[in-house]
Parts: sequence; structure tokens; C-alpha cells
Amino acid sequence: MRFWSRMVKNGGPKAMGASRRPKRLERAVLQASILLAGIVPVLGGGAGVLLGARAFGAGTGAAEDSHMRYLSGLLMAIGLAFWACVPTIERRGEIVRALTLVVLAGGLARLAGVFVAGDPGPMRWALVMELGVTPALALWQARVARSGAVGAPAGLDAVPSRR
Repeated sequence: MRFWSRMVKNGGPKAMGASRRPKRLERAVLQASILLAGIVPVLGGGAGVLLGARAFGAGTGAAEDSHMRYLSGLLMAIGLAFWACVPTIERRGEIVRALTLVVLAGGLARLAGVFVAGDPGPMRWALVMELGVTPALALWQARVARSGAVGAPAGLDAVPSRR
């Protein structure tokens, strides 16, 4: 009985913070999901940077190996940039959307390659990340941002907001 009288006296569950709990939980799950999904480009890109084309089972010349290392560096940087957004994910919509656009462009290029060159074997799973998981995470980030999920204090922003 005390709980109900205290809740009425304090203005109901929203005034007592009950409505913020699901928002914080959703934000935390999104953050964990981005950290988990980011393992793929960071480790895959890192392997390509260190091993070149050999990381993907390809034996090529110096020019191809150089290009593979360059693209792997970009992949690793994309993953690291997503990770950098995690602490204040609710305020990183522009960055998340820009990174997602880059990933989508790469995924569409890979999909075109399926039609031109055939099944890419195990690399087909990259299509799931590029055309499915990453856009879904971007949509989820937008939802969390719209919900007003509470994050880190404004002074901890990695990139100042223009608004």
C-alpha cells in the first residue's frame, strides 16, 4: 500500500522514472549489439591488413595484395568508427547513417558481384551484415534517438552537435 500512495503522491510511474527504464535498457542492448556486430569488420579488416589477400584464401600479386590491405583498412576503420559511437549512441545518428550508407554501398557492390561472378562462398555471410544487420542497427539507433534515451552527459561527446 505504501508503494501506491507514494506513487500517487510523486506523480505516477513516469515521474518516478519507470518510463526511463525501458529506454535505458533498449539503449544498452543497442550499444551491446553494435559492439558485437563491430567485431566482424574490426577483426576481418585487421586480418586483411596484417595478412593481405592470404587472410581470405587468395593468392595474388603485389598490386592485388596492396589493394586488399587498403580495403581491409577501410573495413577495420568502419568498425572502429561504429564502436566510437557507442558511448553516446543516441546522439550519433548522422555518423551511424553515414557509416551505414558506406556499408550498404559495399554490400550492393558485393551483391552485384554475385550476379556477375557467382556465389562468393563463405563471403556470402558478409552480405547479411552489409544489407541486413547494419541497416537494422541504423534504424534501431534512430528509434533510440527519437525515444529520448538518456546517455552520457553532453560534455562527453566525441563530436560536437551542430544543433
